[in-house]
Amino acid sequence: MPTCPTLRIALPVPLPQTFDYLPPPGSPAPDAGDKGRRVRVPFGNRELVGMVEGIGAVQDQATLREALQWLDGPPLLGGELHASLRWLARYTHAPLGEVVATALPAPLRRGEPLPDTHAWGWELTAAGREGAARLRGGSRPRRLAELLGDGALGEEVLAVRMDGWREAGRSLLKRGFAQRVALAESAPAARPQPGLVPNVQQQAAIEAITAADGFQPFLLDGVTGSGKTEVYLQAIARCLEQGRQALVLVPEIGLTPQMLARFRSRLGIAVHALHSGLNDNERARVWAAAARGQARVIVGTRSAVFTPLPEAGLLIVDEEHDGSYKQQDGIRYHARDFALVRGKALDVPVVLGSATPSLESLHNARAGRYTHLRLQQRAGDARPPAVRVFDVRKRPLQDGLSPEVLAGIEQHLRAGNQVLVFKNRRGYAPVLLCHDCGWTAPCSRCSTPLHTTPMTVHGAGRRLQCHHCGARAPVPLACPDCASLALQPQGIGTERLEERLLQLFPDFPVVRIDRGTTARRDALEQTLATLGEQPGILVGTQILAKGHDLPRLTLVVVVGIDEGLFSADFRASEKLAQQLIQVAGRAGRADRPGEVWLQTHHPDNALLHTLVNGGYHAFADAELAQREAAGFPPFAHLALMRAEARQVEHANAFLATVKQAIPAASPVECYGPMPAPMPRRAGFQRAQLLLSATQRRALHGLLDTLMPQVYPLPQARRVRWSLDVDPMDLY
Repeated sequence: MPTCPTLRIALPVPLPQTFDYLPPPGSPAPDAGDKGRRVRVPFGNRELVGMVEGIGAVQDQATLREALQWLDGPPLLGGELHASLRWLARYTHAPLGEVVATALPAPLRRGEPLPDTHAWGWELTAAGREGAARLRGGSRPRRLAELLGDGALGEEVLAVRMDGWREAGRSLLKRGFAQRVALAESAPAARPQPGLVPNVQQQAAIEAITAADGFQPFLLDGVTGSGKTEVYLQAIARCLEQGRQALVLVPEIGLTPQMLARFRSRLGIAVHALHSGLNDNERARVWAAAARGQARVIVGTRSAVFTPLPEAGLLIVDEEHDGSYKQQDGIRYHARDFALVRGKALDVPVVLGSATPSLESLHNARAGRYTHLRLQQRAGDARPPAVRVFDVRKRPLQDGLSPEVLAGIEQHLRAGNQVLVFKNRRGYAPVLLCHDCGWTAPCSRCSTPLHTTPMTVHGAGRRLQCHHCGARAPVPLACPDCASLALQPQGIGTERLEERLLQLFPDFPVVRIDRGTTARRDALEQTLATLGEQPGILVGTQILAKGHDLPRLTLVVVVGIDEGLFSADFRASEKLAQQLIQVAGRAGRADRPGEVWLQTHHPDNALLHTLVNGGYHAFADAELAQREAAGFPPFAHLALMRAEARQVEHANAFLATVKQAIPAASPVECYGPMPAPMPRRAGFQRAQLLLSATQRRALHGLLDTLMPQVYPLPQARRVRWSLDVDPMDLY
């Protein structure tokens, strides 16, 4: 009896294999054209949605189950994106089904059909045309009604022409004055605005990018304020003229609204956002619009790297050094690196932009693997800020601020300017301390007898929160150890700085920007808008160091950089240098000269001295030399296997068994099992195994052999484990 071809299906389960099924009842025999189609299948006592990865021929088909139904006509994933996801599964040594699930928006993972992507707009109803004149003059509903007076307008057009139009639209909808309607096609959002005249270096970068024929990686290495975004815009405009799509990755959701507004006004077309701040249906619509070639420019965060691009012309990764491009759970991919893989597969140029390139990218550029484009002067008349280092040893400090700094803040405020006080620690204080016995409030879920993880003080000293596991607790009325009432917050966070600055400068607004104030959708943009152009103080964490244009900001004060100077993390110096350069770049970006003041108890530190006197590239030279001597990336290739269990013995036993499976003659060095730098988190004991090789091929050759042996290990059932190839940190 002839056998029917079977379906090899990748399912979203943590198993490194595909599963064989018979085709759904009544469907024709499958062939290679079915690869990339979604199908619903029975799996145990549940149903899953999987992706066809191949066609097989199983001799004993009596044991096979039938798939339940096809979910797609033409394949949902095909061509380049399908092949790139298979590459990602091989590189991360992750199950293909989980990689595919990570790449799809949630509705498509659940098996829902590809959503309709026609354009939406708003129009006045008959009641609205009659009653618009009765709306309060100057109000947002009245302004929106006037915009809609000549007919329906698309939502992208309204986004350009009116701020807050959605709230006004909901108000008109409740009155029955307006309705949301489907449009036949999306009209241009606005007329394209002319760009700025590029300087010589910008023009050279634009010409190099637009002249690229096929895949070519570029490192756009420009000082803060040098006009990298202008280079992006002109390169995208050329891409659109050729009828191609462009994808722009940004590191933070907070940067997306600002960039969207600028791109829409300059390019004159609908620019689509894709990030975790959107709901599932919105993300699925953008994904589908890109897959159909309707979305021509997509701006998104890390996960947008999975956007299908059938007519790709250009990929851009802004702030390519940023650590948020690395996914730290699930499938541990790096969006920057995967963008390069996709650019090669799509045969289009890829631009990596940063004022502080990662040492890996800088090393690749210097080795000739990337084309190195330098922008060494600020755009327009802007001048680089003057940097001063303040030695605060033996100085009286008010919540971390020296008298000289307070006087400088007041001087800039009185001159009508804005000041940024930067402290990369949210909360009120890092530790709650008993002044009498030395007790500190520990997190019961993350501390061990040998390693205490303190809870952070929030709410002006009223509550405690662990920033690692999220545990919360009220501040005790007395010390649990000695019953003393002398409980004091120790250290400084953004909340404490905000409180102190409000006391010292009551005549000026103080706006705090950290994760606590920007959790809501569009919260960062709205919070910055409360300050506007008036003189005032911004207190913030690293969120404010990323790409924000604050033209009235003339003074940046960096409080408490000393903890970053002494860290066990081999990337700590690089992260601190990037952070300082990025936050310093917020000052003096328009025609107002800027200043950067660094407070430290270690003014003679070599890193500070190199940064202040030589700049980022001098630091990078020294740091690369140290990395090479120590055998750290980019001169070595790492993989980190982590294991977590309630009992540390289980985690260590699992990792020890994995280590035993490594051949003694392997060129890959293995370190561990050893406790993680944070040995306990959320009640789980944590251990790790570090693999290091001088050649990437050797590392992946070992992992190709090792990983199939790891999944069936009996010890693996007692732990939660993960593999991180190219880890960004060792925590």
